[in-house]
Amino acid sequence: MRFSDKFGMAAGSLFKRKLRTMLTVLGVMIGVAAIVTMMALGEGLQRQSLELIEQYGGLRTVEVREGSNQGSQAATGGGSTTATDLKLSDSTMELIKNIDHVESVYPTLEFQAVIQSGPYKLNLYSGQAVPLEVLRDSGWEFAEGEWPSPGDELSFVFGNLLIQDFEDARGNIVYWNTGKTVDVDFMTSKLFTIFDMEAYSATQNDKENAQGSGTAASNSSADSSTSGTDGGATGSSGDAGGTGKSLPAPKKYIIPTSGVLAGGMDDYNEYSWNVYCDIEALEKLYKKIFKGRVVPGQPSKKNGKPYPELFYSKLSVIVDDIENIEAVQQEIGDLGYQTSSNSEWISQAREQSRSQQAMLGGIGAVSLLVAAIGIANTMMMSIYERTKEIGVMKVIGCGLYDIQQLFLIEAGMIAFCGGITGLGLSCIVCLVINKITETTTAVIPGWMYPVSIVFAIIVSMIAGYMPSKRAMSLSALEAIRTN
Repeated sequence: MRFSDKFGMAAGSLFKRKLRTMLTVLGVMIGVAAIVTMMALGEGLQRQSLELIEQYGGLRTVEVREGSNQGSQAATGGGSTTATDLKLSDSTMELIKNIDHVESVYPTLEFQAVIQSGPYKLNLYSGQAVPLEVLRDSGWEFAEGEWPSPGDELSFVFGNLLIQDFEDARGNIVYWNTGKTVDVDFMTSKLFTIFDMEAYSATQNDKENAQGSGTAASNSSADSSTSGTDGGATGSSGDAGGTGKSLPAPKKYIIPTSGVLAGGMDDYNEYSWNVYCDIEALEKLYKKIFKGRVVPGQPSKKNGKPYPELFYSKLSVIVDDIENIEAVQQEIGDLGYQTSSNSEWISQAREQSRSQQAMLGGIGAVSLLVAAIGIANTMMMSIYERTKEIGVMKVIGCGLYDIQQLFLIEAGMIAFCGGITGLGLSCIVCLVINKITETTTAVIPGWMYPVSIVFAIIVSMIAGYMPSKRAMSLSALEAIRTN
C-alpha cells in the first residue's frame, strides 16, 4: 500500500469523526501551547538576566589591567622584566590579539580632571578616553548632541547622571543635599577643565596653608606689635606655605560638549557616571599640556623624564563567543595581567535559567501527557469502531505493518494539527504577557517552533503505538464476523 493511500485513508477516518478529532486536537493544542509558553517565559527571564549583566559590562568582554611581576616571564618570553613590561601598551594589544578566540582589542585611557562652571565644579575621577570608532559602535542613545567626528578637537560626551556630582563653592554636593540639580547645561554652559591635577592639588594646598597662616597672624597681632621685624618675616613665609614662593595656578581649558547620553535622574546605564572622549584627541592635548613632563598617573624613567608613549589604563578584549570567555581570560592571566569579566555572572544566570526552564517545561509537559492519553483513547475507540474494516483489510491482503502505520499516521496528523494551532496560541499568549508587563518577559526562540511540533508528533505516535499493535493482533475472521 502506498503512503499516499494510507494518508488519504487516515484523513478520511478522522473527518468521519469530526467532534472527537477536534477534541483530541484541542488537547494537543493546549499541551503544546503550555510547554512553549513555559519555555518562552524561561527564555525571557534568561535574556533579562543577561541584559542586566550587560549593563555592567559586555557579555563577551574581558577587561585587562596592568599586572604584577608574578607571571611576567611568560609575557616577556622568560627574560628579565622592567618597570614597563606589564604596563598596557600597543605591543600588549598585539600580543593579546594573537590569542585564539580573540575578536578585537581596544584601549581605554582613564583620566582625572576638574570641570568648573560658574560657582560649581565637578571632580572627575575616572574619565574614559576610548577610540572614536568604538564609541560610535556602542549603540548608546543621546538625549542631546552626538559623538564627535574623526579629526575633531577634544570634546566631551557626558553620562546622564554626572550632573548629580557637581559641588558648590563650599564643597557640598548640591544634588545629594537638596535633591535639585545645579544650573549647568552641558551643551550651552561654558565649562572650564583643569587636567594638571598635581598643580591643582598643590595650589589648593597653598590656599589652605595661606588661609591658616593668615588666621594665625591675626590671632597673634598683639604680640607681633612689639617686634615688627619678626612679624614681617612670619608674614612673608606664610604666603607660600613656608616655601617662600607660590606655585603657578594650573591652566584651564574650555572643552566643548559633543553630547549628553540618554537617561533621566533615576535611569542607570553603563555610561551614566562617566565622561567619554576620543583617545587620540586627548593624547594630542596631553602632549601640549605636559610637554617634557610626566603625565599624572603615568610612569617615569629613572631620570624622572616621561616615556615617549602613554600607557593605557585598561584593555577591553572582545571574545568571539561567550563560551570562550573563561579560556581567554585564563590565558591572558597566565601572561601576568589582571583580568576580569562577567563570566561568573553569566554562568550563574544560565544555570538558574536552565533550572527555571526545566521546572516550567515540566509543568507544561503535564498538559501534553494528558493530551497523549486522549490520543491513545481516541485510537482505541477508533479500533473498536473499525474492527470489521480492519478484518476486511487483512482478508484482501493488507500487511500488518500497513495497518499499524495507518493508525500511527492518524496519531501523527492529530499531533501536527494540534502542534500548529498550539504554536499559534502560545505566540498570542506571549504577546499578551509582554504587553501586560511592558517588557520582553516571554520570548520564543526560533528553534522551538520545529522542535515543539516534532516533539508533539513523537509523543502522539508513542501514544498511538499500543492501539496500533492492538489493530495488528486482531483475527481477520473474528473481525469480519463483528457487527
